[in-house]
Amino acid sequence: MDTSIADEVKIRRKRTILGYTLVSVALLAGCLLLFRRWFASTVDRSAITIAVVEKGDMENTLTASGEVFPEFEETITCPINASIQKIFMEEGSRVKPGESVVLLDKSASLADYAKLRFQLETKQKEIEKLRLDLSKSFYDIQSNNTIKQLSITSFSADVENAKRLYAAGGGTKADIEKAELSLNVAQLEKQQLENEVRNKQKTMQLEIKEAELSASIEEKDLGELGRKLLLADITSRRGGVVTWVNKSIGAAVREGDALARIADLSSFKVRGTITDNYLSELHTGMAAIIRINDVQLRGTVVNIQPSVQNGIVTFDVRLEERENKLLRPNLKVDVFLVTSSRPQVLRVANGQAFRGGVTQGVFVVTGDKAQKRELQIGMTNFDFVELSGNIRAGERVITSDMSGFQQVNEVTIKNPLP
Repeated sequence: MDTSIADEVKIRRKRTILGYTLVSVALLAGCLLLFRRWFASTVDRSAITIAVVEKGDMENTLTASGEVFPEFEETITCPINASIQKIFMEEGSRVKPGESVVLLDKSASLADYAKLRFQLETKQKEIEKLRLDLSKSFYDIQSNNTIKQLSITSFSADVENAKRLYAAGGGTKADIEKAELSLNVAQLEKQQLENEVRNKQKTMQLEIKEAELSASIEEKDLGELGRKLLLADITSRRGGVVTWVNKSIGAAVREGDALARIADLSSFKVRGTITDNYLSELHTGMAAIIRINDVQLRGTVVNIQPSVQNGIVTFDVRLEERENKLLRPNLKVDVFLVTSSRPQVLRVANGQAFRGGVTQGVFVVTGDKAQKRELQIGMTNFDFVELSGNIRAGERVITSDMSGFQQVNEVTIKNPLP
């Protein structure tokens, strides 16, 4: 027959089991913590990078991207409406000043030139005819005016004769009045003729001026078309390399269309782009560093395009070494814009350990140990980071990513280099 277990015994057993369980869990957690701390605070030397703190000049930079372009590039445009007849230079060809690049079919423009020239000659003949007509008309009117003056003289004499006859009793008042009427009529006719002379002169002079103005416009049009026809002999105005040419032989091109581009590859510039978030810090005259592989070239921002496209600002950098052999068209480069600089500060090589905070825990290496110190982070650029606080020149710091050691203050370095 089974014996019932007292409640006190059951409670005691439960407490004992619970106590053993809690102790086992605590021991297991402690072992895991010690195990984690042991491995977490140890790092192999080959897994980290170490740099020496030094004194030197420091520049704070903004990172941008850029592309190399020829400093001088000439775009040859079509001066007339024509069609492409022949290509003399292919892309990549070197050209000298005055060498032909493209041959245009100018027949339509030559026909327009001949038409304008004929119209101008016709207009000039019209002007000459108007001058002859004016001269003839003026001569005829002047002759008539002279004749009228003779008639007036004759009528004046008739009036005097009529008056003398009347005074001598040989004439009548009617004869005097008749002679005076004839004289008045002749004088009015002369006055009318003089007015006609003046009006005719003014009218014909206006006609001549109008014709001369029209001829002057046509002469300018003719001269402009002649100048364009001379420019239609598409030649290079400066030496360089053909970077692009319109090869569509037979295609119609309109005035102003691009035909070719010729670049002077003896000097280059950099066209950079950066997000418009930094537009307030970007200004002409600021220094820029161009990185090509491991080579740095310095320059100055000389132009900022006013328009912002898709949140991107474009600017031009004039290089100090514009003829550097590493430069070539369309080469992609890194651009670093210098916003400020400071001489002779403590700096160290930039790395993944520096995450951009003002104050940051940095591991300083002494022998096979690396101890965390809270340091102030100042200027940063692609190469260096400025450090201040409890740090001296000559000390070594870990520059690789140490985010896995945030909870420890000291790290043991395994397999240190001799």
